[in-house]
Amino acid sequence: MATKHRTIPIRQASMSRELELQRQGWTRQTTIGEPRLSELVDTYRGLGYDVEVIEHRVENGDCNSCFEAGKEIGIVYGDIYLRRKPEGQPPEKDELF
Repeated sequence: MATKHRTIPIRQASMSRELELQRQGWTRQTTIGEPRLSELVDTYRGLGYDVEVIEHRVENGDCNSCFEAGKEIGIVYGDIYLRRKPEGQPPEKDELF
């Protein structure tokens, strides 16, 4: 039986948004594309994290071959930011359970 995945919306963000997230206690965990992006977001939420996903920005001076090649075929990469939910706030419920 095939697993149905939902696609995580990716927000475009400026450098100031990334700095704002970091000041608010968010940590950039990883950069990844679909379908693994949605799977990781669901997993982190199930583990009790707040999750924010923004579009990965290609920065000058870094090796970006993989991201540029993916962009050529329509893959969009997202940066996953995490922070722990406040104590006492339950994790989001999984629709399957």
